[in-house]
Amino acid sequence: MKALVTGGAGFIGSTLVDRLVAEGHSVDVVDDLSTGSLANLAEARAEAGHRVSFQRMDIRDPDVVEVVQRRQPEVVFHLAAQADVRVSVERPAFDTEVNVLGSVNVLEGARRGGARKVVFASSGGTIYGEPEELPVRESHPQRPLSPYGAAKKAVADYLGVYRELHGLEFTALALANVYGPRQDPFGEAGVVSIFAGKLLAGEQCTIFGEGEQTRDFVYVDDVVDAFSRAATKGSGLLMNIGTGRETSVNDLYRTMASNAGVVAEPHYAPARPGELARSSLDPGRAAIHLGWKPWTELDEGTSAVLKWMAKSRPTPEGS
Repeated sequence: MKALVTGGAGFIGSTLVDRLVAEGHSVDVVDDLSTGSLANLAEARAEAGHRVSFQRMDIRDPDVVEVVQRRQPEVVFHLAAQADVRVSVERPAFDTEVNVLGSVNVLEGARRGGARKVVFASSGGTIYGEPEELPVRESHPQRPLSPYGAAKKAVADYLGVYRELHGLEFTALALANVYGPRQDPFGEAGVVSIFAGKLLAGEQCTIFGEGEQTRDFVYVDDVVDAFSRAATKGSGLLMNIGTGRETSVNDLYRTMASNAGVVAEPHYAPARPGELARSSLDPGRAAIHLGWKPWTELDEGTSAVLKWMAKSRPTPEGS
């Protein structure tokens, strides 16, 4: 298969590139490196050589249409995004430019290049809004509470339109809280990575609110497996990719602190306004249509993050 991955130098995208390369596919990567890194692609490029190409581009650039068209991928995995919910609230026009208009550029390129399918990274934590029941199923009303969530919902509508008008197949994967190696510990998102960085540095972790808010933490390798399966399965569907289990931030901290050998208590700060109290996604549809289920337990996954980050930390001078 010839694949193209937007956002392929990012945390999830580069892990997907590794998976596609391991499966013997050729991969074109489009990324503007605003949050991704070429270092994330080093392993794939060393292993696959000419089977991995990289194009530094912002998906807002109209030339993206031509680039995707020229590469003629069979499947486009669209992961590039402005992924910070708070940025979307502060700069809604910017968020729309990247996440909606940029996505339309990618779809146009896929259509013109004769792609068979687009696999889209949606957001299970934002498209449904405040959940009425847990775990959330795909039939739950979509009432996003942020421009980011609204953009993800809109792109799913565009995917449906392109399917009807042009026969371009799609699968949309509504991701839970993805964590794993290569996630930025200095960003606003990714509490697992942030905790890992603080614990390894001997710094106190901060928990906002009482820490009883819950999230559905799903390991990146499990998520990438769903993307790989979606290349040939689940056409025309939105599917949740999560564990279906709630984990409180307090429980997450206790698990990670124990694995890091840290006994210090976290610092509790005022709750952040607008934060969801509880979240988890029902992955039942993905089990039926993709044959997918998560397999990495939180203790195993967070240990892997700590080990990876310990290896990646810069060595102090003179040591």
